[in-house]
Formats: sequence, C-alpha cells, structure tokens
Amino acid sequence: MKKFQTLLYYCYSPIAEAEQFAADHLKFCKSLGLVGRIIVADEGLNGTVSGTRKACAVYMEAIHADARFAKTEFKIDDVEEPTFIKMHCRYKSEIVHSGLRDTSIINPNEKTGKHLEPAAFKDMIDQEDVIILDVRSNYEHSLGRFKNAITLDIENFRDFPEKIAELEQYKDKKVLTYCTGGIKCEKASALLLHHGFNDVYQLHGGIIKYGKEAGGEDFEGKCYVFDNRIAVDVNTVNPSVVSTCYSCGTTTAKMINCANPECNEHITQCDECGTKLEGCCSEACLAHPRKRPYDGTGYYVKVPQPVNLSYK
Repeated sequence: MKKFQTLLYYCYSPIAEAEQFAADHLKFCKSLGLVGRIIVADEGLNGTVSGTRKACAVYMEAIHADARFAKTEFKIDDVEEPTFIKMHCRYKSEIVHSGLRDTSIINPNEKTGKHLEPAAFKDMIDQEDVIILDVRSNYEHSLGRFKNAITLDIENFRDFPEKIAELEQYKDKKVLTYCTGGIKCEKASALLLHHGFNDVYQLHGGIIKYGKEAGGEDFEGKCYVFDNRIAVDVNTVNPSVVSTCYSCGTTTAKMINCANPECNEHITQCDECGTKLEGCCSEACLAHPRKRPYDGTGYYVKVPQPVNLSYK
C-alpha cells in the first residue's frame, strides 16, 4: 500500500470573509503536513493537496464537517510520494477564472449542464446527435483528449467565452462537455446554456473520475494534472499516445514547462530533445540568462506568496 495520497476536489459554495478563510485554511493544511495548491474565492474552493493517508483522511473529514462543503467529492490517487513541494492557499476572485466581466450572469449552484456519471457519458459519446466538447486549454488537450472531441484554441479557460460563437453550429446537438476534474465544466456548461444551447451535459468528476470508474475507454493520450506528476494515465482499456514532441515531432507523452522562466511554455518534448535543449523549447530559451537547471522532469516549484488580506 502506497503511503501517500493526492486529493483533487472543488466545491461551489459561498464563503463569507473568504480572504481570512484562505489564511486560516493555509495554517490548517500546514498543521497536517499537507502540500498542494488551493484557490479560495467568495464562490467556493478549488484544490489539489497531497500528504500521508492519515493527513488526507483528516483533511477530507474536516472539509465534509463544514456544512458549506459537505457535498464536496474527492478524487483520490494513491501515490509513492507527495505530488507537491510547497503548500499554497490563495484568495482569488474566482476558483476558476471565467473571463467574464460580469460573473453574475452564471451561477453553478443554480444552473449548469446535466451531470453525467462516467458510465452514462460512455454510453452517449458515440450517439449521432452528440458532440463532445473539451473545455480545457491547448496544452492540456494536446497531451490527451477523448476520441472525436472538439477542442478549442485557447491558452486559458478565461478565453472560453470568446469561443462560444464558433460553436453555434452545434446548438441543435447534445453537447457533452468535459475537463480534468469537472470544475471548468460547471461554468462552461452554464455559459452555453446562457447563450441558448438547450441540451448541455457535463462529465461529472471529469476525466479523472472517468478513468477510475469507466476504465478511461476512448480517452486518447494522457491527462494533464496540476501537480508535479504533470501527466497521468487514464485509459486502461484501449490506451494510445496522441502527443508529439514540440521540438522534433516524434511521438511522446512527456510534457514539461520550458526551463526559461520568462517563457515557461507548456510543451510535449521527448527525452532526447529535452537533454539536447536542457528542457527548453528553443535555442533562444536555452541561451536565456535566467534558464533554470533541468533535472529531466520539467517541473519547477513556484515560490509561495503570503495571503494578502488587504486585496479585494
């Protein structure tokens, strides 16, 4: 049995004095010896934390004991070692940035797409009147995606609202949205409904839950995750690799961040090119004076910042 676990979760639930909650929650997580990244906003929580099995159990129990977060679902991975180095807990305006000037036009607690459990999602994806919509960023879907999924050319989820016009042709279809853990779909599906799409669904628990409960069938490639694993396997039924090396074009499932911190581009890169370019995406980045040492992982620890209680 592996000694550590990684928990992926979110919960849309109003938090009063969310800035102070973030500061207090950071202390609580550190008291348990957890590492990870949590975003706190007035609208709820979005986090990935990692630690011993006991610490993770205590953390989940504490979250569920709070009436505001009692409905939180945790996706649990057993891991050989903690998947973060530091503990971050920050207050932000949203737990996932929607890109909306007026965020009040949607409320995931009131109206979103119909939630589909993995088995139901699997049953629907091959129907003729269905389209599968990946609402994640370019670097995520370049690494892995569902077979026949529609992907969007976006650098961040906040660009999603600008792409809705491109989807108008699918208004008469059943639109099945998916993302890593489900959180982006809550807002993406709500936005589609707001713009007149009538038959919108979302994969409950996202790709991660689909892998655990449906074997990940027909998910091609790997799933990008926001910790130092970078990518995880999902499909145990008919796995494949769809990503190619940014530098030479050979097939590879390895994703890194460019070693130049002023670039920091997410790229897929084979080990041979990684060694040659020392984890950089180009010769220019290789020559950059701030280039970080490359240890073969392409993962770089962010320096934690204190919670700013004066920020509104």
